[in-house]
Amino acid sequence: MQIQKNNVITDGSGIVLRILEVRENESFVVDCNKKRMPYWISNEVIMEYMQYELAEIDEVTEESAISVMHKRYTMIADILPVVSNEKLRSDAIAEASVQYGISKQTIRSYLWMYLVAQDKKALAPAIRKEEKRELSETEKNIRWALNKFFYTTDKNSLSVAYTMMLQAKYCDNEGKLKDSYPTFHQFRYFYRKTKKMQNFKISRNGLKAYQRDMRPCVGDSVQSFAPASGTGMFDSTICDIYLVDDTRTHIIGRPVLTACVDAYSGLCYGYTVTLEGGLYSLRGLMVNIVMDKVKHCEGYGIKVSKEDWPSYNCLPGRLVTDRGKEYTSDTFAQLAELGVLVTNLPSFRAELKSPVERFFKLIQDYYKPHLRVN
Repeated sequence: MQIQKNNVITDGSGIVLRILEVRENESFVVDCNKKRMPYWISNEVIMEYMQYELAEIDEVTEESAISVMHKRYTMIADILPVVSNEKLRSDAIAEASVQYGISKQTIRSYLWMYLVAQDKKALAPAIRKEEKRELSETEKNIRWALNKFFYTTDKNSLSVAYTMMLQAKYCDNEGKLKDSYPTFHQFRYFYRKTKKMQNFKISRNGLKAYQRDMRPCVGDSVQSFAPASGTGMFDSTICDIYLVDDTRTHIIGRPVLTACVDAYSGLCYGYTVTLEGGLYSLRGLMVNIVMDKVKHCEGYGIKVSKEDWPSYNCLPGRLVTDRGKEYTSDTFAQLAELGVLVTNLPSFRAELKSPVERFFKLIQDYYKPHLRVN
């Protein structure tokens, strides 16, 4: 048998190996059945093995599963180049464990799954399809009444919602109560069994009020995302000015400023000013981030050194964005394939990306005094 990299072999007794690296007298292999780190084995032993074919991995279609898949691959990306060196591999696993806040064993498990399959799809979580019990007719009526009469901004009490349910579902044409109807204790039991405090507060007070006054305050805002340099925060804003044409008689519109700011140091990785937002401005921003800033400034007649603006030929290791459609699109998610970790913040949480919000204020405060007022 010819020994080649990535071949899958078996000894016929249940041991299945994938060859990861081949040397003159030995090969680096991983056990496809037993969850353990890869090891070196003599080529003479491998010659006694036979070819084997692993089952194909299903395509990953769920967006949540794709996101988790890319995130797990990012965790092991720095380990793969040194996987054959036991000392460097152990150090890289320990570093990834600290960086991502998960155990070393979990990192090893992700690494083993990828090495066996040689495909990122192996890192996708299994989608569990649990069979839900069908609600009875009474339970459906109670759920309908809670949604219509209780979980509303009218803030009706539970007893009022129960009474309104009886009037709507359990009374005849003459308004008399039918013989069979659920008791208030049954109504209250179903409510308590299915109650979720977040849903309760949002439905009765509104999402804005919940995000502003009632949401749980945990963590330490920006510091939780940026314990060190390398976390870029994305955002865009419509500038507080109107642009006109060369004749100064027709208004063109308000420009859109899109920027990426380092959350730890406040360094501007890049920016773009366009008349359109969305993916159009995002594309220009990504180009500007990796651009040589010295040449960029020379194009506008400004002389700077690399030390003045030390941001070129690189991407932040982590990108923090809001839930704008351009940041949650599949196009932006492709950055995860480069080893970049993408984090989408919840709605109404502008304080979590305050560095870039402050950057917008500083820029506009700087140019506004120089504007000509007619």
